[in-house]
Amino acid sequence: YQYLSRYKREEDLDHFLFIPERTEGTEKECLKLLLEYCGRHDPSWTELSNFTHFLNFQLSKCEKSVFCSPAVGEDFQGF
Repeated sequence: YQYLSRYKREEDLDHFLFIPERTEGTEKECLKLLLEYCGRHDPSWTELSNFTHFLNFQLSKCEKSVFCSPAVGEDFQGF
């Protein structure tokens, strides 16, 4: 939710890191955002679960990637 809400507001995600202890938004807002970005017209709970697990996995890998690190500088901005 933290990434998707910032993405929707067109905020810069290059320097954002997920903080599990941070609670943002309501359950209703989270579900609405997941439904919007899931890519399915009427997803099942299983499809939403798979989407969130996949997104979480990809974002975790991205945060740990040297190519996506803010330390890389301007060469890979927005990568």
